[in-house]
Amino acid sequence: MKSVVFVAIVLISGALAGAIHGTVNFAIVEPYLDEAIGIENQNLFDSGQEVDTAEFRAEYESYRIWQKSGQVVAGVILGTAVGSLFGIVFGLSRNFLPGKNDIAKAVLLAGIMWVVIYFIPFLKYPANPPTVGEGETIVLRSILYLSFIAISGISAILFYKLSTRFKDNKKYLGLVGYAVFISVAFFVMPENPDKITAPMNLVNEFRLMSVLGVSSFWSSIGIILGLLWKKYEK
Repeated sequence: MKSVVFVAIVLISGALAGAIHGTVNFAIVEPYLDEAIGIENQNLFDSGQEVDTAEFRAEYESYRIWQKSGQVVAGVILGTAVGSLFGIVFGLSRNFLPGKNDIAKAVLLAGIMWVVIYFIPFLKYPANPPTVGEGETIVLRSILYLSFIAISGISAILFYKLSTRFKDNKKYLGLVGYAVFISVAFFVMPENPDKITAPMNLVNEFRLMSVLGVSSFWSSIGIILGLLWKKYEK
């Protein structure tokens, strides 16, 4: 495959999957954000930090409209970035992935990356709506989350490389090694420093919708890149 075709496939598949992700988020996540921010605003009113005025409401509505209008665009930008990583990994690992065709291989890889760099870190540091978390801890929380993504992703690569040294009937030892290592890391890494003060039904529903939103991206990029790769591979 020519380099220009490879780059085009990677960018297009990432952008399309990102657009799907942004659209899904707009449809199923934004309503929970509205509810959570409404609770946060009410807490500000009750504490006296803000006054419930028409001016405040107008400014808030304007800000939320701006946020929502950029949802799909933000999804495309993020999707293009993550899609580039996915395309590079697929290009390097395609010949080693099991599967009857490129679509099956791309979907399998997307599933693996969903588990390794999203779902496992999510289990440790699940997404929370705006009412959860203090502004003073946002840097710490970001560092913890990104660190766990790096730990999970790098260790998965290392244990995969290790598994290639074993014979076929012992390759599963790489998977076992990763499972043991990430389990230890899961319990060693610090907990989220912020207490959950929002209603748990809101938090749990928000987390579920977040999982569905991100899952729409990984499933989409696997299918789209696989289809394009199969069509234009030469």
